[in-house]
Amino acid sequence: MLANAAAHAELVRGPLFHTPANAFRSSTALICHEDGGLLISGGRIVASGDFSTVRATHPDAAVTDWRGGFVLPGFVDTHVHFPQLRILGGLGRTLLDWLEHVALPEEARMADVAYATGTARRFVRALTAHGTTTALVFGSHFSPATAALFDAAGEAGVRVISGLVVSDRYLRPELHQAPPDAHRDSTELIHRYHGHGRLLYAVTPRFALSASEPMLEMCGALLAEHEGLRVQTHINESVAEIAEVPRLFPWATDYLAVYERFGLTGARTVLAHDVHPTDRELERLAADHTAIAHCPSSNAALGNGIFPLRRHVDAGVGVSLGTDVGGGTGFGMLKEGLQAHLMQRVAADGMNLDPARLCYLATRAGAEAVGLEHEIGDFEPGKAADLVYIRPPAGTPLADVLSRSQSMVESLAAIFTLAGPESVREVRVAGDVVHVGPDL
Repeated sequence: MLANAAAHAELVRGPLFHTPANAFRSSTALICHEDGGLLISGGRIVASGDFSTVRATHPDAAVTDWRGGFVLPGFVDTHVHFPQLRILGGLGRTLLDWLEHVALPEEARMADVAYATGTARRFVRALTAHGTTTALVFGSHFSPATAALFDAAGEAGVRVISGLVVSDRYLRPELHQAPPDAHRDSTELIHRYHGHGRLLYAVTPRFALSASEPMLEMCGALLAEHEGLRVQTHINESVAEIAEVPRLFPWATDYLAVYERFGLTGARTVLAHDVHPTDRELERLAADHTAIAHCPSSNAALGNGIFPLRRHVDAGVGVSLGTDVGGGTGFGMLKEGLQAHLMQRVAADGMNLDPARLCYLATRAGAEAVGLEHEIGDFEPGKAADLVYIRPPAGTPLADVLSRSQSMVESLAAIFTLAGPESVREVRVAGDVVHVGPDL
């Protein structure tokens, strides 16, 4: 089928990178082509490799010349809060203090549908402007606001996995909802959006402290009632948060046990942060194939600690990247990769995040975390053509560094170090253009 489709294909020419394998397990995971060719037809990758090789087998394909820049798979952000767009920069607070005085007041404003709709549209534009093509997003505590996010993502053509954020205690009263009402609203959103276009639904209890046992039971019921749902929530983010878990769940041996009891872990669950896990929790995360979204900027900004990456990798736990947004420093997945690298450089037991591992964390690792590794995350034939074209403006530090680069790996390191939205020239999802940067 792919060979037949190639008759009317586009052949993108330019330097390209991707990681079809886990870069923590394979020393050859990073694939680089200095003069690369990416054959696209019907929104899918037909072939990738050296341009001359791909061109020889598909001589009639129309060529799009992107030499002078670099092509990467679309970035996958596995933890980000859409209502927090306007509160970036709330520095100098602890997690629980930041929630009370910065995040939750803004999230309460999402009750205003017009305000939420404007936020949703700006949020989706911010994702694509930074090269993010797939995002696992915390929606709102309000169903109409969450619907506004799905609508904005659907209109833009971005892959968004999201859901109503459910809580019935611990937060501001206006953010609480009774479990039966949360079940009703979640079910309606699932029917409207899950599996429609590029949208998927994620059951989203905010975190254990804000969800009673009946609410967590409701979350488990949603999973039993509908096929293909994802789960997202938080775990082990701060020491103060963890200390509250035994008070609210005296039967739980640890934080993870709360989610396990209600069937909320597994291959399509992503738990954010996990800065302070126990060894036993890591063993169970690996056994259940539950993924962790590492949010290094947020961890540093809120003073929660340095993520124990080596312990997760050695235990076999899948790790991807998340920007977090409000608690972090912005939407850039390249920036998040750089921050992860820097934090690991000063960690007591840090891991070297070389360019191959950074590329994997920002792309395929995220695809694996959300259960889409067969659809996105690299340039293997058959995958959706989700891609980012990076080309810095002339005269910028990144352009100067790239002009002197001695290897593709050096160039990739420079991109993670220096590239921002000014260098994101074009972004595509399944071959469709979802963002065009400024003229160079």
